[in-house]
Amino acid sequence: MKARLLGGIAALVVAIIGTILLFNYVQGADRRALANTETKDVLVIKQEVPAGTPASQLGQYLVTKTVPRTAVAEGVVDDLSSMTSKVTAVALQPGEQLLASRLVDTTAFLGPARVEVPDGLQEVTVRLSIERVVGGKIQAGDTVGVFISLADETQLTFHKVLVTAVQFGSGQAAQTQGEATQASAQGALNSENSDKPASSDSYLITFARNAVDAEKLVYAAEFGKIYLSKEPADATEGTSGVINSTKVFR
Repeated sequence: MKARLLGGIAALVVAIIGTILLFNYVQGADRRALANTETKDVLVIKQEVPAGTPASQLGQYLVTKTVPRTAVAEGVVDDLSSMTSKVTAVALQPGEQLLASRLVDTTAFLGPARVEVPDGLQEVTVRLSIERVVGGKIQAGDTVGVFISLADETQLTFHKVLVTAVQFGSGQAAQTQGEATQASAQGALNSENSDKPASSDSYLITFARNAVDAEKLVYAAEFGKIYLSKEPADATEGTSGVINSTKVFR
């Protein structure tokens, strides 16, 4: 009986030691993986940050992570103390690296549906249906890729174009994602007591662009079609050139 008890205790001790060793091994896995890789500490969003949040309050939303230098986004913020006069231009999502392009001066923040136009650029607005604006997920302050189709040809023509304003087709400022979710829920509730069909969704998207590119956007809106992709600052740019029916299936 005593032998079995001692054996059980010994097995429990071995299991505990094994668990501790495994835990320590797993904890050191990331360090070993980065041992021969040049790394950098970056500030990463750990929970959603509302648009308009002062930089001085961002500490509670951030965590420092060590990543390979090849994974560091362009324009990453190294020193938050140098951004004290700024606020977030748009809502920031968990997992994002904190980028300087996501912060604007307090006086330049015009709300979640509007951002300031950079010096030297002009604004141009196009009306697009919901499927052409990433399902309506684009907000002011986002950067987008602009696809232009004319006749039988399509090309990703512009990269990382700044969106300065987003409105519904009526001209009303588009809601933030949180407001849109609430409105959608309210709409679903109201629809139970209504037989009216839903109206078609369209958006007025305003871009900041130089004069030459603005001309191209207007021409495309008049005589072709435009699609937008959500293209953040760290997205990889690339295009295979003009696509037509002979190249689609190559």
